[in-house]
Amino acid sequence: MKKLVLIFAILFALIVNAQETPKYVYSEIVGTSKFLSTKVLIQIDYGQATSIWESNRVKNTDGSNRDFNSMVDAMNYMGALGWEFQQAYVVTIGQQNVYHWLMRKEFNDLDANIQDELKKNFPTKRDLKK
Repeated sequence: MKKLVLIFAILFALIVNAQETPKYVYSEIVGTSKFLSTKVLIQIDYGQATSIWESNRVKNTDGSNRDFNSMVDAMNYMGALGWEFQQAYVVTIGQQNVYHWLMRKEFNDLDANIQDELKKNFPTKRDLKK
């Protein structure tokens, strides 16, 4: 009986030690309403380099801006790609609300390929030129 308890104790200790702390990559959905339209323009910020001349708007494969009906539509798009909602806040600039939604995605191993995967999921104008 003591051997059985010892075996269970060792197995339990191995299971507890085998769990790793999850690693996350965060991104932010920034949505602004289009002028005279019900749709929103979405920009994805995942820490990529930005430029005044280049847009971070989500693009279709033909290079046109991807239209989203609402911020929830953009969140559903991100959710389908495995992202989880974390937090939301609104900043008012002038007479326009700018919506910021923080998302995260769990990765087992953070390596150099993460930037490539993020660029594949959210191509911007700069990425489509390559």
